[in-house]
Amino acid sequence: MHVATYNLRGRASFGVVAGDGIVDLKPRFAPRYQSVLDLLRAGALGEAEAMVAGVRPDFPLSEAELLPPVPGGEKILCIGVNYANRDAELTAAGGNAEAKYPSMFFKPPNTLVGHNAPILRPPESEQLEYEGEIALVIGKTGRRIPKDRALDYVAGITLCNEGTIRDWIRHGRFNVTQGKAWDATGSIGPWMTTGVDLTKPLRIVCKINGEVTQDDTTDAMIFKFPDILSYVSTFMTLKPGDIIATGTPTKIGKKPDERVWLKPGDTFEMSVPEVGTLRNVVQDEKI
Repeated sequence: MHVATYNLRGRASFGVVAGDGIVDLKPRFAPRYQSVLDLLRAGALGEAEAMVAGVRPDFPLSEAELLPPVPGGEKILCIGVNYANRDAELTAAGGNAEAKYPSMFFKPPNTLVGHNAPILRPPESEQLEYEGEIALVIGKTGRRIPKDRALDYVAGITLCNEGTIRDWIRHGRFNVTQGKAWDATGSIGPWMTTGVDLTKPLRIVCKINGEVTQDDTTDAMIFKFPDILSYVSTFMTLKPGDIIATGTPTKIGKKPDERVWLKPGDTFEMSVPEVGTLRNVVQDEKI
């Protein structure tokens, strides 16, 4: 089931994408649930799935402006350098290839736009970089989650371009926040997909202007989904609507000193077959 948040004809709503259309859930669930986050907090995804079974879409998907699929969650967490080939890349640059724990940072929600919305390159830097990642959407509250039960806490997955302003990453000596917190430099969507088998490899393919630039599977992850969920929930409570971006594969044929920055007019696409495609075009930020 593909669960989306969107604007339609001047109103915000949420629903289920069915083929080329959307079944609008907000009026059907009013006043109980007013958002995807409400569904998650109530544990009502099954209720939504039953409601849309056999129902014809209310309007074409093309008429909706898709937004980040689960707005309003408490936190967006990101896992850094989590693919084996990227860890080797980091080691070549003087890092540690045998990390005992995941690298992590927070990302503000205003950094991520929805599907088909423009990604903005700020005037302060030309080093706008994309990072295609699978993001887990948390479906129920959990603390100190054991690995063998961790996937029970995932409501679904979505796609995330964890955008970075690369030359601002090391403005501070011990953090990356300055390079990760720029408005509208990344994207998330196009929707949240439920029912994906997270025990099997998921393939990530990213393209810039139609050229494949990332192509890998989650088999290459150093810390797998249960590892991440168990570790993070050791020191913080995970709540419905929380999002965890789980790391990006290395760029094809590119060394760290050969990065190619996104520029206005470039089209970013990220695809995972079980979910779909997230697409955005880069624009210069207007100030």
